Amino acid sequence: MTETKSYVCQLSQIERDYAAANLNETDDNRSQNIKEIREWILKHDNLHACTDDFFILRFLRTCKFNLEKTKYKLWNYYEQRCNIPEWYSNKDPFLPELQEMFKLGVFLPLRKLDNLGRLVILIRVAAHDPSKQKLENMLKASLMILDLAIRENESASLHGVVAILDLEGISLGHALQFPPSVIKKLVHAWQGCYPLRIQALEFINSPTYVNVVLNVFKSFMTNKLKERIHVHNRGKKTFLDKVQRDILPIEYGGTDGSINDLKDYWKNTVEENRMWFTVEESYKLIVNNV
Repeated sequence: MTETKSYVCQLSQIERDYAAANLNETDDNRSQNIKEIREWILKHDNLHACTDDFFILRFLRTCKFNLEKTKYKLWNYYEQRCNIPEWYSNKDPFLPELQEMFKLGVFLPLRKLDNLGRLVILIRVAAHDPSKQKLENMLKASLMILDLAIRENESASLHGVVAILDLEGISLGHALQFPPSVIKKLVHAWQGCYPLRIQALEFINSPTYVNVVLNVFKSFMTNKLKERIHVHNRGKKTFLDKVQRDILPIEYGGTDGSINDLKDYWKNTVEENRMWFTVEESYKLIVNNV
């Protein structure tokens, strides 16, 4: 068994109070609940999961310290990795098809948190060419970046994530890459598998027909997540009252560098973590085919 990294709480008193009020997390129950989930993992011979404290803590926080919900989400997390190898296996950042995606910059978490402590992720849905690039490579590259963005982000584990989905340039070809079967898996990944709390989905530069596609996404969402969708049809500026300018790139009315800066940052970060992805991929749910 690999060495487990211990969690040392460095939350401010304000953050501790927030965690207690909103996530049911206290200094008294944190260590015991982490221990209980770790013991549950180790009891399953077919679940080879990461047992680091903060990895487990992220799932506990997402599930507001409900142990059974935490076990369910953690199982889903590894089950999806087992069931969709085209998204989750062979995550070598130097593969040409992944390098192409990192250079395009489809999935770009911002480098600064917003003023509520939330991680803001810019998703440029139409940055790739659907006639040249496969959807599974775009999703694999995006999920690799997401893994790194939330890996050690304490504030995001408390306050959640905001996604800005830029639909500028979206075409029928892009829409055809998202049949209901793929949409269902994507919604399940964000809603039922990943240790993150989605606080808002901001769709910007939306064409008039966007609700046709959005209705398919909504059909797989919980009512709570549906209520967190906001569609901005008149361009980028209509969402600036929701995300402050000092964390956005200049192309989106912000002041924190450019899109190219973000592309380079995440491409370099993923490449620097090549060995981490190898280790991360070794954690899996083992399915016995009878």
